[in-house]
Amino acid sequence: MSFSETTFAEGISLGEGRNPLLIAGPCVIQGAETIEHAHQTAEALSGLPIQWVFKASFDKANRTSGSGKRGVGLQEGLSILAQIKEALGVPILTDVHLPEQCAPAAEICDILQIPAFLCRQTDLLLAAGKTKRAVNIKKGQFLAPRDCSHAAEKVRGTGNEKVLLTERGTFFGYGRLVVDFASLPDMQAHGCPVLLDATHSVQAPGGLDGATGGDWKRAPILLRAGAAAGYDGFFIETHPNPKESPSDAENMIPLQHLREILEECLS
Repeated sequence: MSFSETTFAEGISLGEGRNPLLIAGPCVIQGAETIEHAHQTAEALSGLPIQWVFKASFDKANRTSGSGKRGVGLQEGLSILAQIKEALGVPILTDVHLPEQCAPAAEICDILQIPAFLCRQTDLLLAAGKTKRAVNIKKGQFLAPRDCSHAAEKVRGTGNEKVLLTERGTFFGYGRLVVDFASLPDMQAHGCPVLLDATHSVQAPGGLDGATGGDWKRAPILLRAGAAAGYDGFFIETHPNPKESPSDAENMIPLQHLREILEECLS
């Protein structure tokens, strides 16, 4: 850990002696049922020594196929996230894909997330930074760990020091991702908390003939390794019935297994 204690959202501070951050929720907002999913996630996490941020995306713009379902859109999605925030009192994270989405998303969300494929998009990073909300930058599957510094500095150049970096695997040939745990010190050297995305890291991009495949049962292995390696927190997509999700169904941890997996990871 090589950063000063920083408050990233109300009730969420990272630094020496702080519980790890957990960003957890379903991949995409499906409608009002996502509110119930958030309540179920809160129940599953109750009492665990973590700092929880709820996540869900109003749009999944980076789909393998043009026919892939994308979500409910900005306006409806933010309305649903606002209801979750009010009901549970939990900080909220969502993805942004375009600079013009940042300001309206920041009115509701505590953390704006830059998707991995967009981690070098200067206008998007600057717009997110200017909101003064925390910004979580997913490391691109194509990006060397040391090059995360450039993305972080774009956000910091707006005067916003609330930057998080998230490892989510690196391309290994075609159709597989790997996590290089030995690169953690390189990412931590940028002076930001570093999170491990355990569910996107088990994706098999394009593995389902026009859709992303994967195997969520491998995610607990990465979580245990990440806890031992010293990541500052974790990113997990979870769903009560992953097969019913329009996105990342193969990678999300079924909610009924989430608590047991985290207890083992945190012990």
